[in-house]
Amino acid sequence: MNFSISPLTEHTGVEVLGVELSGPIDRLTCEALNRAFLKYSVLVIRDQNLSAAKLLNAVQNFGEVFEQHNTRFALPECPQIHYLSNQDHYANGKRYIPGAGYHTDHSNDPKPPKATILLAIELPDQGGDTQFINMHRAYMDLPDEMKARLDGLKGKHVYQSKHSARKLMGLTPERKNEVPKSVVHPLVRTHPETGRKSLYLNPIRIEEVIGMSDDKALPLLEELLAHAGRDTYQYRHHWRLGDLVMWDNRCLLHKANGDYVHTQSRYLYRVMLKGTVPY
Repeated sequence: MNFSISPLTEHTGVEVLGVELSGPIDRLTCEALNRAFLKYSVLVIRDQNLSAAKLLNAVQNFGEVFEQHNTRFALPECPQIHYLSNQDHYANGKRYIPGAGYHTDHSNDPKPPKATILLAIELPDQGGDTQFINMHRAYMDLPDEMKARLDGLKGKHVYQSKHSARKLMGLTPERKNEVPKSVVHPLVRTHPETGRKSLYLNPIRIEEVIGMSDDKALPLLEELLAHAGRDTYQYRHHWRLGDLVMWDNRCLLHKANGDYVHTQSRYLYRVMLKGTVPY
């Protein structure tokens, strides 16, 4: 394929032009995309016009599909593909904004997904950006004393932390007994493909730091998130229709912004790829 890969920031995100994922892609193209993904953590592949079934085929160039936890968002015609929509509501009638608040996807799984992929189907006229934090860069810039303090610390992840300000949509009855009640992962994880260390935090899922009282653990987590949230570690994605965005959950946090007119639809397909046990 005749395509281009251009960095969007110094450390996070590349724009890919000239790749068409509706059909087969050659080995060299696939290898180039995977190299860019490992180096920059976010692929923005423009101008994709894919049905759910074609998206499912396309993402398998990058890995095996991970079974998402909440099946209430699965597409009936293609259940491995889910949707994100601002037109859903909680039981109390309040609008549900999927992806609000910084997090990493499905960290309450023993093997959290290595990647999440979104395809933009409908977008509001303005707003609705997705922000990413490079947690490898954030970790590298920590003082040596903090790195030593974090060495060996582990967090307990659950479906929804009692400390989370964001309320998740409840699991379907059939999935409540299948989704793990809790798992334990290191606060600093090593990327299985690059060997780079990253902070591995999730304000929505972390229930406790093992061996620490909440009055010590919560200020530590807040300090780390405040450090990581600085602009220098971020890439902010301004969506276009047809954008396929794939990001690395092993070394990024992300959030979706709800700063748009909610009578306008924000609707995206979502699929995840299998990961490994964090270490």
